Amino acid sequence: MHKNILFSVIFLLVSVQLSAAASKKCFPSIQVQNDSTRIAELDRYWERLNKTVIEGDFEGNKDCFHKDAVIVFASGNNKTSVPISTALEGWKKGFKDTREGKIKVNIELRFSQRIGNETTAHETGIFVYTSTDTYTGNTARFIIPFEMLLVKRNNKWYAMMEYQKPFATQKEWDALQ
Repeated sequence: MHKNILFSVIFLLVSVQLSAAASKKCFPSIQVQNDSTRIAELDRYWERLNKTVIEGDFEGNKDCFHKDAVIVFASGNNKTSVPISTALEGWKKGFKDTREGKIKVNIELRFSQRIGNETTAHETGIFVYTSTDTYTGNTARFIIPFEMLLVKRNNKWYAMMEYQKPFATQKEWDALQ
C-alpha cells in the first residue's frame, strides 16, 4: 500500500515537472518590445495607409496589406468576408476618382485598444471616412468601428485582417477622444 502511495506521489511530481517543461517549450516567455516603439511604428503605418486613401494611391494602399489579407465587412445588409484582392478590386474606382480629383476624401482615426509585440499587433478603434463629390458638393460620412490584425515582416507592418464592424454613433466616436 505504501509503495502505491509513494509511486503515485513520484508519478505526480514527475508529471508536474514534465508538464511545466512542455508548457515552457510551447509558450516560452516572450520578450515584448517597448510599447512606445511599436506604437510609433504602427502610427507611421496608419499615416501611410490613410495617406494612400486621401491621395487615391491604389498601389500604395495595396502595399499596406499582406497578400493573403482578409477584409470582413459587417455593416449594412451585406455581411461578408473577402480576400484583400476582392476588396481592392471593389475600391479601385474610388481610388481613381480620388486621384483624379472627382472626390475628396478624409479619414480620422481613434484607438480604443492597441495590443502587440515586436512582430504582431491587434488594433481596435473607430475611423471616420468622409467623401465629398467635388462636382455636386454632396458629402457622405461614415463612422466605422474596426479591428485590424497586423504582422511585421522585414521591418514593415502589413495588415492581415481588417474587420469593419457595424456603423457607430457620433457619441461612440466622441468617447474615444
